Amino acid sequence: MTAADHPLSRRLAQVLALAPDSPAIEFDGSWHSWGALARAAHGLRDRVGSPCRIGILVRNRPEHVAALLGVLLAGGTVVVINPARGDDRTRADIAALELPLVIGGPGDLDTLVAHGAANLAITGLRTPPAANNVAPQSDCAVVASAVAVRMLTSGTTGPPKRVDITYDMLARSVIGGDPARAEAPIEPRRGVAIVNAPLVHIGGVFRVLQCVTEARPFVLLPKFELDRWADAVRRHRPGAVSLVPAALRTVLHSDLTAADLAGIRVVTSGTAPLSADDADAFRAKFGIPVLTSYAATEFGGGVAGWTLPDHERYWSAKRGSVGRTTGGAALRVVGADGVELGPGESGLLEVKPGQLGPNSDWIRTTDLARIDADGFLWILGRADQAIIRGGFKIMPDDVRTALESHPDVLGAAVVGRADTRLGETPVAMVELRERHSAEPGALADYLGTRLARYEIPTEIAIVAAIPRTPSGKADLAAVRAHFDADTVPGRA
Repeated sequence: MTAADHPLSRRLAQVLALAPDSPAIEFDGSWHSWGALARAAHGLRDRVGSPCRIGILVRNRPEHVAALLGVLLAGGTVVVINPARGDDRTRADIAALELPLVIGGPGDLDTLVAHGAANLAITGLRTPPAANNVAPQSDCAVVASAVAVRMLTSGTTGPPKRVDITYDMLARSVIGGDPARAEAPIEPRRGVAIVNAPLVHIGGVFRVLQCVTEARPFVLLPKFELDRWADAVRRHRPGAVSLVPAALRTVLHSDLTAADLAGIRVVTSGTAPLSADDADAFRAKFGIPVLTSYAATEFGGGVAGWTLPDHERYWSAKRGSVGRTTGGAALRVVGADGVELGPGESGLLEVKPGQLGPNSDWIRTTDLARIDADGFLWILGRADQAIIRGGFKIMPDDVRTALESHPDVLGAAVVGRADTRLGETPVAMVELRERHSAEPGALADYLGTRLARYEIPTEIAIVAAIPRTPSGKADLAAVRAHFDADTVPGRA
């Protein structure tokens, strides 16, 4: 079976043909039909031709959704390229990939793709013209036909890397269970979803493909912006929305009321840690439970999460957990010697993702975790981000959570900085809530009653906005670079 014959590709074709005149994507105030999306996707499939690795300079636009679908309909591999990483880095990335074709908006292609390289410009949901500079016999011999998306990781601590997501993994993630279920008959769904996750991140790809495989219309936002998101929520009243922690805190500390969010029964949140206090504050303000989850690009999606029944029964006793296994995953915690630890013991988390099938190997993560006797998972922090200050171990997430509990703080990021005497000390970058103010000294005093003295940052920098990755996580490499640019006597 070729990738073009995969049940997922056939499911996409089935949905695109279901109801051509029905609305599919709302973007910038206008609706585009399933028929328009289908024509654009099939047109791109025809332009792609043979299954190839096709680069897409991805932005949250309807034609970029069509490009994603078109490559998958052709059985090719989508190589995700982020045009917002900086022109020089993106040009170098494209050159190193040696792709037979790059798809993108005209402006991105003109700026980022070398003159004479094969490219295909897309603007709006219309059948694209023939690709430029493509040789009659394009070299597609380097295709890994089982790979659907070569996805960028979030690049929280360093340069993003690419992870291969196979057609089977995508099918298990967006449809569930056996990929063969992708061919089950389907009827168009009622209700409108909201997609604000970026397509350069796996969360955005999953959300879009979930909507398409369910034949569910959706609002596509260029990025999360409070006013645009709130307007879409008021107009369409979705039953569920997904918010990364940074976006959830923006909503929590906004002037929005429970009436603005009427209709939402549940909020899901992942990609980064969310404190139990924030989850409880969100429910107290809006009356909506927050279901956190644990996922990674390498897993092909989520491996643990809260369900609503579990939340109603266990949250008060298990608050702060990211839930129990989902999607057929298996979890365990091991010690430094690789031996599995018992319930409640802390160690490194290992995962067998359900998306990889029943015979997958254990994947060791760098996350410190514990699993209780009922199977609930707590993520305690990244082992490779622990700060050792004069022999004392500091977990950055503990410091970040304490800072974010301050009423004036919208978000925080904590990293270690080299110190000639102590080895490392914690430093923090803080973003304040709109129309609020706080001084670094006052924040340090606030932490004095919540943390050990050695955990309190030696420097707190208040900034207009914390640099973030496309997935909404703090860009720790950029945060570290901010502090490394300082010169302070006695520090390496």
